[in-house]
Amino acid sequence: MHNYLDFEKPISDLEAKILELKNLAAEDQSVDTSEEIARLESRARDAMVDIYAKLTPWQKTQVARHPQRPHFIDYQTSLFTDFTELAGDRKFANDDAIQAGFARFRGQAVALIGQEKGSDTKSRIRHNFGSARPEGYRKAIRIMELADRFNMPVVTLVDTAGAYPGVGAEERGQAEAIARSTEMCLNMRVPVVSVIIGEGGSGGAIAIATGNRVYMLEHAIYSVISPEGAASILWRDSTRAKEAASNMKITAEDLKSLGVIDGIISEPVGGAHRDPQKVIAATGDVIASALADLSQRNDLRGDRRKKFLEMGRNL
Repeated sequence: MHNYLDFEKPISDLEAKILELKNLAAEDQSVDTSEEIARLESRARDAMVDIYAKLTPWQKTQVARHPQRPHFIDYQTSLFTDFTELAGDRKFANDDAIQAGFARFRGQAVALIGQEKGSDTKSRIRHNFGSARPEGYRKAIRIMELADRFNMPVVTLVDTAGAYPGVGAEERGQAEAIARSTEMCLNMRVPVVSVIIGEGGSGGAIAIATGNRVYMLEHAIYSVISPEGAASILWRDSTRAKEAASNMKITAEDLKSLGVIDGIISEPVGGAHRDPQKVIAATGDVIASALADLSQRNDLRGDRRKKFLEMGRNL
């Protein structure tokens, strides 16, 4: 069953009528509803195109958080083969919020790292809703060190509201782990390609997204803090998140114009959850193109450092 967002009510009403007519036709085959169904389907398509052509930043935030949006595991199973997951940080524990290991991408050996939010209650609890603890970032560092040693490109898929802010995480060095992971990204001599597939929240995202190429899905968001968090700080009122989102420049279009990301991957009309395989395939093509380009470059570490140092200097 499709989960509709609040601004999708015109679409949900039309698609409910379409389903009702299809059920009627199935129950009584003497009733011809094909013409009316076709008319309503056309109206639903037009409504979807119209709504998604003018989404506000807050509406894009809702799309980025859609529970049926494809997550890390969907990309991993569709785009990569021979994925071998490595667990644990060799210091404290394993963190399932970050999935990491080695795989083949279109025949090429790569390291694959990303946040997994989960798709149902059990898996969301297991993956801590994609919010990693220090062990997750130390696991990512471990994988990146191996990739650098064995000259394997790194692909990261970012989808997190932010690093886990719990007391235990802070006691075990959350900030230090994020900083070390970011440092490792900057220091690697191999290509690093990052894609924001849903939410890119604060240091929890940048810790694995400091890449030579950084891309965003069309309706993904990327920000220093969540809209709710920004509203709580600015106005002490998290209910003003919609207002905060409109002022934070968190959309792919905003960040491309600011030079924070390198490109935008188009989504199907209605969002990635409407046609997951189409957007996953498009993401794979972008990753392949980026890796091919980066394989021809000599000073990947220098290029990466220059890219991030220059952000904001020409505004």
